[in-house]
Amino acid sequence: MIPPDTELDSVAFRFLDYLETERNASPRTVEAYHRSLVLFRRWAGEQFAAWEQCEADIFRAWLYEALNEELKPSTIRLRFAALRSFYEYLMRREGLQASPLAEVSLPRAAQSLPVHLSLHQMEELLALPLRLPADKKSPPWLPYRDAAILELFYSCGMRLSELVGLNADSLRPGENCIRVLGKGRKLRLVPVGDYAREAVDRYREMAGVQGDEPLFISRLGRRMSCRSVQLMLDKYLQSSDLPFHISPHKLRHTFATHLLDAGADLRAVQELLGHSSLATTQIYTHVTKTRMQQVYRQAHPRAGWEEEN
Repeated sequence: MIPPDTELDSVAFRFLDYLETERNASPRTVEAYHRSLVLFRRWAGEQFAAWEQCEADIFRAWLYEALNEELKPSTIRLRFAALRSFYEYLMRREGLQASPLAEVSLPRAAQSLPVHLSLHQMEELLALPLRLPADKKSPPWLPYRDAAILELFYSCGMRLSELVGLNADSLRPGENCIRVLGKGRKLRLVPVGDYAREAVDRYREMAGVQGDEPLFISRLGRRMSCRSVQLMLDKYLQSSDLPFHISPHKLRHTFATHLLDAGADLRAVQELLGHSSLATTQIYTHVTKTRMQQVYRQAHPRAGWEEEN
């Protein structure tokens, strides 16, 4: 649901509604883009007359101030990604001839490698829901729900928003593929491993969910939210020996990295992840190359590479 805000005009709200309804953007993305538009309007103040009258110089000035304030590069790039997307919408839907942001260049972002779990760490996490003592006040199916969620994350590499949007019939009995509604409401079929399918079947039978009902439900029988899945994951992390914080998206990273480590084709992984561009998937090749170099350095007797001080 788009939050009401008197600082934005009707065209900005049409854009946010477009993100939410047509692009199937996650609530977190809609909220972040909404905040970015508000922050720019607030900063521009009396300089702002209308979106179509903004020129490149005003965005350069905003960028310059953000750099002087030493904001995180990721924060700056998110703000400008929202503005670029907004102006692309204005050109497609509102008749704007050109985007002023086409003339604004951002500093090159340092590429950070995605964090992922090792196979041993992943197996430890997957075992936790059914290994830990169950809460007597909780429904008996709840640990099986949590186990099914973790198995699906690792088996399919889906986004958090995609997982909470699943219905009980997204994975039909006896089938080995699950129907996932991704970004832009694009439907894709993703293979499901035996462990994940069996975990989902067991939970589904115990919880009694079926048909077009939400697959993963709360104790009250409602569809789980993204926030509740993260809280569930945090609960198990507190009972594990994993050395760092894990988000559902890091489980997606783990899925992709383990496939590529085992020799999977990059384009196949792109399809499984639902990436529209191969360039988005290619970051995982850096992870596997780094691991390959580490293995070579540690295992080959004549590698001749010395550790940096």
